[in-house]
Amino acid sequence: MIKFKNERQIEGIRRSCRLLASVLDAAEALIVAGAVPREIDAAVQSMIEDAGGRPAFLGYHGFPASLCFSVNAAVIHGIPGDTPLAEGDIVSMDCGIELEGFFSDSARTIAVGRVPEEIRTLMKTAEESLYLGIEAARPGNRLKDISRAIYDHNHARGYGLVRPYGGHGVGLALHEDPHISNFIGRGPNPRLKPGMVIAIEPMVNLGGDDIIVLDDDWTVVTADSSVSVHYEHTVAITPEGPEILTAGRNFHA
Repeated sequence: MIKFKNERQIEGIRRSCRLLASVLDAAEALIVAGAVPREIDAAVQSMIEDAGGRPAFLGYHGFPASLCFSVNAAVIHGIPGDTPLAEGDIVSMDCGIELEGFFSDSARTIAVGRVPEEIRTLMKTAEESLYLGIEAARPGNRLKDISRAIYDHNHARGYGLVRPYGGHGVGLALHEDPHISNFIGRGPNPRLKPGMVIAIEPMVNLGGDDIIVLDDDWTVVTADSSVSVHYEHTVAITPEGPEILTAGRNFHA
């Protein structure tokens, strides 16, 4: 069941999203060669708690960190470890915050130093597709208009789209209905209406679509070991159109 939010609830979600955007901006500055992911995670947890929030991922179904920290072929749900980042790594950071009962969710992918042009193009294309999906999140459109915008932009370049995972409703809980696929398939296709708050999140692979879950039961990696990138915004659907709630200084529309 889709949970529609009133103005008071959207304002609470907006505050949570603003905090999350500022935390991710600060965390992005820590993504450098030699940085230790576990230490970045600890810094993020401190920033959230010092601001009066709660890391929404920490303990969620047993997840052991505040950040999902996915490197190179890891798509999502990577656990921050002790292996230092190296020049040329690709890092996807995904984070959620509960603030006064309201939830936010956002992800971004960062290159550590110089990376090949084909990786830069992958990152640019995937981020563009996020904003195309957001542009489609307008009252009167349908859920699969978002999926189509994301899929068409990435598929045109031959990139893989992760199929078992996708976007979702968010705001009063970390994950709510509806599920938002990044490809066109069967399933519910409700009309988009004001009061919906959704997380739109393309997960795009340089290689094929297929993924594997590692033995830690969390980390999702590409089956062909190709690089994967991940971008996500929490978006409110208003009568005037989509409002990006998690916009930070380091996202590019």
